[in-house]
Amino acid sequence: MSTLVAKKRNGKIKVTQPNKSQILLKVFIIASLIFTFVGFFLLDYKDLNLMQALQETFANLKIMFLTPTFNQINFAGAAWQVFITLCLAFLSTIIGAIISLFLAFGTSMNLSKPWLSYTIKSFVTVFRAVPTVLWVLIFAIAAGLGSIAAIIGMVFHSISYLVKAYSEAFEELDKGKIEALQATGASYTHILSQVVIPQTKSYIVSWTFLRFEINFGVAVAMGAAAGAGGIGYELFMASNFYFDLNEVGAITLLIIAVSIILEIVANQLKAKA
Repeated sequence: MSTLVAKKRNGKIKVTQPNKSQILLKVFIIASLIFTFVGFFLLDYKDLNLMQALQETFANLKIMFLTPTFNQINFAGAAWQVFITLCLAFLSTIIGAIISLFLAFGTSMNLSKPWLSYTIKSFVTVFRAVPTVLWVLIFAIAAGLGSIAAIIGMVFHSISYLVKAYSEAFEELDKGKIEALQATGASYTHILSQVVIPQTKSYIVSWTFLRFEINFGVAVAMGAAAGAGGIGYELFMASNFYFDLNEVGAITLLIIAVSIILEIVANQLKAKA
């Protein structure tokens, strides 16, 4: 086993043994590098001409982003499609955030029983391991492809994401304040409303809006994959049916502009929270 050597300020050399977490981290990094290196040789390139592919890729990117055809886009219709996408993301985020907040109270070790915390964490881990697209396809069997399946799928993945984020924020609270309120006979609801929520509201706002930004990107993809509509469906039609790279570039720039606006709004909310 390798040793860690550190030099103190007085000039003496301190030799320490790596702990278990450091060993696991080193093994994980080495394994990731090996899998990444081996993966390049396992890919089926199908006689791909790399130089020609790169030239065509840069040519397509030039057409998309340097010569976008904004004059061919109906901006009123595009704005409406963006609004639909934002609504899908907002609705799935709000529903997921409300459910996640109550589940996070039961997930936090300092606010709940250990058996309840581990049970919720187990289910949430399973939900988080399933990709959003797969959740959408699962619910599409019952509800059919469309906005309903897309929203339910995004809600499930939002819950698995936000429960973990909220519960970790709650677990960082000062246990002394919680124990002091418990000693005075304060109810569980009073502790949540007077200590937990006020001290973690900035984290709740930050994580919720971050998930909203993620859901906006997912909603764009679901517009094509799940037939949910919105600007993602327009992007899918322009790229796969019309093959109009100029229109694809214009729609992509529009999506990027909306994402930048969302980031600015998020920073403003974080500053005020």
